[in-house]
Amino acid sequence: MGKEFKLPDLGEGIHEAQVVNVMIKEGDTVAADQMVMEVETDKAAVELPVPFAGVINKLNVKQGDTVKVGQVLLEVGGAGETSADKPAAKSAEAPAPKAASAPAAGVAKALMSQTVGGEGRSAPVHASTTAAPPAHAEGPIPAAPAVRKFARENGIDLRAVHGTGPAGRIVREDVERYMLAGPMGTGAPPAPARTAPTAQPVTPARGDAVPSVAAPSVGFEPLPDFSQWGPVRREKVAQIRKTIARQMQRAWTLPRVTHGDEADVTDLESFRKEHGSVMAEQGVKLTITAFMLKAVAGALRQYPSFNASYDDAAGEMIFKDYVHIGIAVDSPKGLMVPVLRDADRKGLMTISKEMKEIAEKARDFKLAIDDMRGGTFTVTNVGALGGTFATPMINYPEVAILGMGKLQEKPVVRDGQIVIRKMLPLFLSFDHRVIDGADAARFCRTIINFLENPLNLLLAS
Repeated sequence: MGKEFKLPDLGEGIHEAQVVNVMIKEGDTVAADQMVMEVETDKAAVELPVPFAGVINKLNVKQGDTVKVGQVLLEVGGAGETSADKPAAKSAEAPAPKAASAPAAGVAKALMSQTVGGEGRSAPVHASTTAAPPAHAEGPIPAAPAVRKFARENGIDLRAVHGTGPAGRIVREDVERYMLAGPMGTGAPPAPARTAPTAQPVTPARGDAVPSVAAPSVGFEPLPDFSQWGPVRREKVAQIRKTIARQMQRAWTLPRVTHGDEADVTDLESFRKEHGSVMAEQGVKLTITAFMLKAVAGALRQYPSFNASYDDAAGEMIFKDYVHIGIAVDSPKGLMVPVLRDADRKGLMTISKEMKEIAEKARDFKLAIDDMRGGTFTVTNVGALGGTFATPMINYPEVAILGMGKLQEKPVVRDGQIVIRKMLPLFLSFDHRVIDGADAARFCRTIINFLENPLNLLLAS
């Protein structure tokens, strides 16, 4: 019997991936550790090497498919062996229901980006759905006290939640997913879609009522049959867009407030142009974003509540004694937030150099998964695209994000005189559960003081 090559564990928190490139076909001979396909996970592309040599007897996936950790991608046999030569081939095909029921166990392990019902043309599943039987109908519920408290506070019956932890243990993420997408279903195995194998996410037929893929959440109404008004097209949502959608839906539940202000960066711009040539000789471009990151790092040291996370289940604040600032980057494949680590310990030249490197890696889709983890605060610059104001979404589990608008020359009053100054709009979105408006104003004013006094900024730590 051929050896099965399954989607390996790609890192903590990675439950599924999308196949973006298949480098082999059935009948090809492969060597051990040969790259056979490329998959896209949460904002990172990964090439997969097959761990053994032989002939590709069966290829179970194609470009565009979404696969879960542990799902069989292909089968490799010895030289000259084919699927027809394997005595177990017939028995492997016979128990189709068993193969189809694999998601019942696999789904409990994988974080599905979209939940569909028991049939390939199901209506959306909401948290109030009762069609799926309880996951723990009998016996004790495997969950920690903090998870039980979180579920109780949100009115969730843990017996209806599928656990993805060791031995089916329910973790907080399982409860949060249940709140967003409803029960995952453990009844009869789903019937095959019209063109996709049962192991793949079901693509509903045209015109069927389905939940929004971009934001599978409680409260979304079924979509109408758009084809009744004209031609329509359906396209699979890229893995990165699914991840962005889930994160944005999660962030939307926070009680977010946005505070706006302006910084007079006339002197900073003169300073930047005067000293930028020195850095340019070393291949580093000194940008206003680099100054902003330095200013934010200094402010975070003065206001640690902005560099923290709120543990609602435990009723505790988690203060981080490190400053890792995420930088929102507009890449061809969607929004990415690579992290500049220890920004408070680095000078402007180092910040400028590293910021350029991670931005280029993001645009080329070459970031590693760890490059986007561990951020404590995020900075976004919509001004680069001409925006003057925005209400940025907080990058949960962070508690605040600072946006920059378009730098413009404006008439302002200085010492009773109207003068032209270069003004930079700033807008700070914060989690009002843990940060008050007065603190947000003080935090912004600290950043502005750094920007309006460049020499003080160089001393920020």
